[in-house]
Amino acid sequence: MPLVVLCGGPGSGKSRRAAELREALGGPEQPAHVVAEAEGGRSALRAEVERRLSRRDVVIVDAGNELRSIRYELYCAARQAGTARCLLHCAGGPDEPPSFEPPDPRNRWDRPLFTVRGEEPLPLAAIRAALFESAPPPPHRATRSQPLQSAGFLHALDRATQDVAAAVVAAQRSGAQPGEVVRVPGVAEGLVLSRAVGVAELSRLRRQFISYAKMAPSDENLPELASMFVQYLSRSVQ
Repeated sequence: MPLVVLCGGPGSGKSRRAAELREALGGPEQPAHVVAEAEGGRSALRAEVERRLSRRDVVIVDAGNELRSIRYELYCAARQAGTARCLLHCAGGPDEPPSFEPPDPRNRWDRPLFTVRGEEPLPLAAIRAALFESAPPPPHRATRSQPLQSAGFLHALDRATQDVAAAVVAAQRSGAQPGEVVRVPGVAEGLVLSRAVGVAELSRLRRQFISYAKMAPSDENLPELASMFVQYLSRSVQ
């Protein structure tokens, strides 16, 4: 059943909106679950979402989801489960972090997109239509023959993640300390790690990211692969 992903800064009303959605979308024959941020960070949130996704239940993600890479992972989880999804942006919070990357409906993982501010009512009719009346997502690419261009995507994915991992290893070998900015060639934002990361852990995180990115290969993502992996590392290494 459908996945509703909320995003927004602290104080933007996400938890209140999640409760409204649970009341409006759930019922005896169609339970609605709210999955909130908890200890364990991004990986724990994603694991709980994947565990809850089923043919019967509605899953509502009550979290900041401030980075494109986080929303992309949840998009991939919905595609893998074969379920509809939508994104609800709770805008106008007083403490929106500088790192917040506003959703862009031009990105597949940010649409269908609905935005509410303050006390505006939820567009429930439109949300229901997106979740319950839209055509099911197409078969996942992993279940059918890969198009020829996917080979180029996989090559670019492997190269981009290798370059990021190499930059992290090189910076640490050069004496970079936790909290310092690691610069990756071709990526505008710097990577700040809260602790040292060994080669084995870095390889494991790289494999995880590649697995998620391969769920929906697209040439549209090529320019952002390195940036998304940097963001993935930033959130995963805590």
